[in-house]
Amino acid sequence: MHAPETSGLVTPARQRVFVLGATGTIGQATVRALLTCGHEVVCLVRPRAGVGGTLLPEHRATLLGRAEVRTGDVTDPVSIARDGFRGERFDVLVSCLASRTGVPADAWSIDHQAHVHALQAAQAAGVRHMVLLSAICVQKPLLAFQHAKLAFEQALIESGLRYSIVRPTAFFKSLSGQVQRVREGKPFVMFGDGRLTACKPISDADLAEYLVGCIDNETRHNRILPIGGPGEAITPRQQGEQLFALTGRAPRFKQVPIALLDGIIGVLGTAGRVLPSLAAKAELARIGRYYATESMLVLNHQTGRYDANATPSTGQQTLFDYYARLISGEAMPERGDHAVF
Repeated sequence: MHAPETSGLVTPARQRVFVLGATGTIGQATVRALLTCGHEVVCLVRPRAGVGGTLLPEHRATLLGRAEVRTGDVTDPVSIARDGFRGERFDVLVSCLASRTGVPADAWSIDHQAHVHALQAAQAAGVRHMVLLSAICVQKPLLAFQHAKLAFEQALIESGLRYSIVRPTAFFKSLSGQVQRVREGKPFVMFGDGRLTACKPISDADLAEYLVGCIDNETRHNRILPIGGPGEAITPRQQGEQLFALTGRAPRFKQVPIALLDGIIGVLGTAGRVLPSLAAKAELARIGRYYATESMLVLNHQTGRYDANATPSTGQQTLFDYYARLISGEAMPERGDHAVF
């Protein structure tokens, strides 16, 4: 098994850090971790930030603590420089920014172009290091948002800036959509037999600590860093079994054939040639199929197989601990803008 990573939060030197994507759940956790380490944090947020663009300005300070919050348009290079960096000097750029839907126009606008503009502004502001939250799925790119992320990763690598490109596995929030179904006595829905894929889920807090640790941990500089949470890789069937055990209900599973998704994609793809709105739905269906059939683990490109043992682990929080907290009411589900199922 791959040895667990340490968090990296060890007496770091104080830095002036500019953060993108601060109002998402991972972004909020990252800002908290930066502040805990004593860094000076400035966040650029969209006018309509938060899940579904519903976060009001007066709530941002509550979410982001002592961080300075500035409002601007991440798709506008003039706004990034004028409203964000403001001609000031910064040491580090941390981005947790991601497109909300993953459809092509959104992906290339946010995952690629907005980051290119931010990188250019950061270099003008004296930034020496960028920590980028990417995604492990880009190692097998079949979708628009994956190609957009990869294009910016390459731009960052070629920029001359020190970089830490972090590719996490599955998030707790993306694997919690069926908790309420199981609590209501409904079956757990899975594709195939529920053993097609596996992942090492990572919590927002553990991922945030890892991201912030990249600033001072030289072993994470100028590297692409896949990372998962603690413990063994788990399948969708194991997720369902644990939910039934936690709720005290007899296991009930509903198996959905992958061919059904293929049929939906085919119909929407054909109709999307006439109606753009259906083309976007077809892409969302393709995203769903990808996650239903591809593991969120390190891919061995020589064998074409995913390797749980080669997928690094970090942190303390497990998905099953999180499930227990959800069921007991200690935690509330936060699925965000990126939920597929």
